[in-house]
Amino acid sequence: MAARKPFPFTAIVGQDDMKRAILIAAVDLSVGGVLVFGDRGTGKSTAVRALASLLPKMAVVEDCPYNGSPDDTRCQCAVCRSHRRKPRTVRQVPVPVIDLPLGATEDRVVGALDLERALGHGEKAFEPGLLARANRGFLYIDEVNLLEDHLVDLLLDVAASGENLVEREGLSVRHPARFVLVGSGNPEEGELRPQLLDRFGLSVDVRTPTELSMRVEVVKRRDAYEQDAVAFNRRWSRKDGAVRRQIAKAREQLGDVSVPDDVLEAAARLCMHLGTDGLRGELTLVRAARAHAALQGRDVVSMSHLADIAPICLRHRLRRNPLDDTDAGVRVQRAVTEVLEA
Repeated sequence: MAARKPFPFTAIVGQDDMKRAILIAAVDLSVGGVLVFGDRGTGKSTAVRALASLLPKMAVVEDCPYNGSPDDTRCQCAVCRSHRRKPRTVRQVPVPVIDLPLGATEDRVVGALDLERALGHGEKAFEPGLLARANRGFLYIDEVNLLEDHLVDLLLDVAASGENLVEREGLSVRHPARFVLVGSGNPEEGELRPQLLDRFGLSVDVRTPTELSMRVEVVKRRDAYEQDAVAFNRRWSRKDGAVRRQIAKAREQLGDVSVPDDVLEAAARLCMHLGTDGLRGELTLVRAARAHAALQGRDVVSMSHLADIAPICLRHRLRRNPLDDTDAGVRVQRAVTEVLEA
């Protein structure tokens, strides 16, 4: 039985910041992951899976356990090495969206010794984990704030290097692990460690809709999807197709989008005004603004692009002020008004 197609991306009601953040991350992977905090049942995982289904299929080397690209020399598995010596079969596959369960063991995440081959044939062979399956795709962690500390440390190492190094029972394996990290959770159930929080390029707060008409529309669309997913997807295929073309065009145009010096200076002034640590805030802000401009078909980043995405780039990078309990997004928006619109 064929798997049911994901809920259409363009059929998601509201949640504009969340959809914008995921689109930006899909256009430019260097922006970093997306952190979505908020109420349950607000479409967090639905949006991620919906967007992944919109992305163009990717070319992988047949039988490569790490989704190796035929044009990338960084994957050093035996299959890809032989591919570079002689022609191999290349196939098109959907962009993977891999769930990392909270109860997952370290071996399941990073990979381990293949016990079946070890016991049956006496061979030391590597069994790839979730990080291998997520390479060149999305790694989704629900309730990321409840993730065990040792897995947080592991993800920090992999996110920094783009590679997964496994040393188990005499095995030493290194493979590419480049993915868009998407985490969701409820802030009332615990805070995220600052080291992991800083690794997310973008952060969004989502809330349950308060308008009656919006809540009714959410229920109507979800019910229609549950009743007949094929017909519902067909109804939204035209709008989803437009977004698919928008992403593809933005990816092609991204390298040609310029960032003027005054925009770079404004980004730095904004981060200095907010007191963000390090320079990761400025880098993310500029990269996200470039991707945002590319999505709009622009070839130059403007101050308005910077202002549009500043809250989702900087809200999670602010230091706590015990004398100011204002929402982080409001503080960023206030700084945007004072610095960029002055």
